[in-house]
Amino acid sequence: MGIVGGFDVHRQQITFDLLDMETGQVSRGEIRPATRSGLRRWLERFEGREDIAIAMEACTGWRFIVEELEAAGVEAHLAEVADTRALRGPKRRAKNDREDARHLRELLQNGRLPEAWIPPEPIQELRSLFRLRKTLVDERTSWQQRIQACLFHHGQPARPRLLTRDRRAWLQTLQLSPAARQQIEVALRMIDQLQEELQALDQQLLEKAHRLRGCQILTRELYGMGPFTALATLSELGNAARFSRSRQVVRYAGLDITVYQSDGKRSRGRLSRQGPELLRWALYEASISAHRPTSPDHAYFMDLSNRVGTNRARLAEARKLLRRAYHLLRPLGERAFEEEVA
Repeated sequence: MGIVGGFDVHRQQITFDLLDMETGQVSRGEIRPATRSGLRRWLERFEGREDIAIAMEACTGWRFIVEELEAAGVEAHLAEVADTRALRGPKRRAKNDREDARHLRELLQNGRLPEAWIPPEPIQELRSLFRLRKTLVDERTSWQQRIQACLFHHGQPARPRLLTRDRRAWLQTLQLSPAARQQIEVALRMIDQLQEELQALDQQLLEKAHRLRGCQILTRELYGMGPFTALATLSELGNAARFSRSRQVVRYAGLDITVYQSDGKRSRGRLSRQGPELLRWALYEASISAHRPTSPDHAYFMDLSNRVGTNRARLAEARKLLRRAYHLLRPLGERAFEEEVA
């Protein structure tokens, strides 16, 4: 490799640290503004060269940088944020952007960079759509909670499922102050607007789930997997062939148990929660069906639930589902994202 470098990415600037392996010359500086056009102008100096590699952390903003680097013939590397921080070791001096860029460059130069997978554009688009859905659902839930808080503040009874027609009619009969009435009406209008966006997005995602080969296999072979949970699992897991063992997938999802132990002391195990939140959500939602008598894991789930509790039993079932999904998707590789007629 002729030139190796590291990028420390911020919204206003990109701090770079480059080393020419042939001459030993080190160049440092900033790319301003931190936009696609600004980066493109900076990359013009390397036109015609194909011996450049640059590393950056997998934080917000990496997508357009990777796209521009690859378009310019530069080899892009993504680094896991937590693992990169751990490799820095004990903090002995002030941390700054230049030190971060140099740290990434040195890890790449020495072959110690904790690489993160760069998903192809179709998978990135699919992830963005599903994460948009989660944002809309969370926002809808937030407005419902505001209504419940307003009702409690005025001494009214809490009622679940406020969005049904009967519950809305009940809200109109309550004796509330003018400000409280306005709060509830605004919240209901916001919920209606969010619901319209969700219906259109859900239809788009359902059509996608019914066409993707990987989703078809997951919904057919795994009890409890529906179109949404299968699509979330497939998009957040990505190409399963990049993992060599199922335990690596469990760790990637953040469903592994971490335990602190020193001498004779051992803390209670907890989930690491280091992986994609949507992947854990999809697996946990699918695991809820394990309590049904028709589930193939019913006996396992009930026995575990009696011993360790329902929540832990569902987490154990989620890990089982993830391992099964891995073994189903791994032989397909990238073909899991091919579209076919259901």
